[in-house]
Amino acid sequence: MRHMGRRRSTHLNLPIRMKARVRASGTYYYYFNGTKEIPLGKNYTEAMRQWAELEGGNARKQIIVTFRQAVEAYQRDVLPTKAPRTRKDNLAEIAKLLEFFDNPPAPLEAIEPQHVRQFLDWRSATAKVRANREKALLSHVWNYAREHGLTSLANPCRGVRGFTEHGRKDVYIDDVVFAAVYACANTSLKDAMDVAFLTGQRPADVIKMRVTDIRDNMLSVRQGKTGKTVRLKLDNDDGTRNGLGIKVDEIKEKKRSAKVADTALIVASGGSALTYSGLDNAFERAREKAAKTAVKEGKSELAAMILGFQFRDLRAKAGTEKADRVGILEARQQLGHTTVKTTERYVRLGTIASPTR
Repeated sequence: MRHMGRRRSTHLNLPIRMKARVRASGTYYYYFNGTKEIPLGKNYTEAMRQWAELEGGNARKQIIVTFRQAVEAYQRDVLPTKAPRTRKDNLAEIAKLLEFFDNPPAPLEAIEPQHVRQFLDWRSATAKVRANREKALLSHVWNYAREHGLTSLANPCRGVRGFTEHGRKDVYIDDVVFAAVYACANTSLKDAMDVAFLTGQRPADVIKMRVTDIRDNMLSVRQGKTGKTVRLKLDNDDGTRNGLGIKVDEIKEKKRSAKVADTALIVASGGSALTYSGLDNAFERAREKAAKTAVKEGKSELAAMILGFQFRDLRAKAGTEKADRVGILEARQQLGHTTVKTTERYVRLGTIASPTR
């Protein structure tokens, strides 16, 4: 870790009479009498437990757990339980944490609040918001390490202030900006943009939607972030098809002629499910093309708004327009929020009022 001394040699963290063949088999061994070995398994924590039993006495005092080993254990046990998008973000955050706290390698328990502050200052030069996320993950890793006996020390992130975030609470994508990007989008992206706006769901939930999620003339969405299920009607009260129902019918009709039969509602050009990276790339291309078109037309202000448009803003647009049209309680139900207060953060336009005269 930066500011924590010289780089260590390989496996210097291992206690006496213990060695590792990590590159060959990934197995730890207890050895004695020069040549005799007892395999301890591939899990570092379990291997250390067995070593301590074999050594007896005050063996625990010789155990040194590095920050990297704590992170690897967290990746193995916790990361697979998270949503795909969260896993992707966490892996990027882990890379930055290791760049700082594993350069050179250092014991987990050597990390103190001052080092967390140094990390934030180091990251602040280029990414203050990301620094906050990385600090939060460091805190999660530390709590995991405490729960599994890798450390008994207090969380060094406690009391270390992150950077103030202003968020995107004032960003509202109007119809002009939406139409500009939509006009430059491919068919898959247009479908994704329409469904995201009509349902008000998060990007990750949009690409997870399946045709098989349609039951009783409703599209059922289990939100990845909250685990809450929202059922969206495909018909109006009078039995006619609503906007979402019309869009779903249109997508299903296109899917009938696709070469690949995939249950995903939003599919790529070949018929297979649209991935998150595919959605990101398609949206970025459409946004850049729309911005260039606006610049050529002398609409520099529109171009700036287009470049500031993020796909996730469609959720706020949906919530805002739903609340404006039928009320915030209806918007809360659509977005799947537990409280109206949460929904209010998504409403980007002010309330409508009549003038004095």
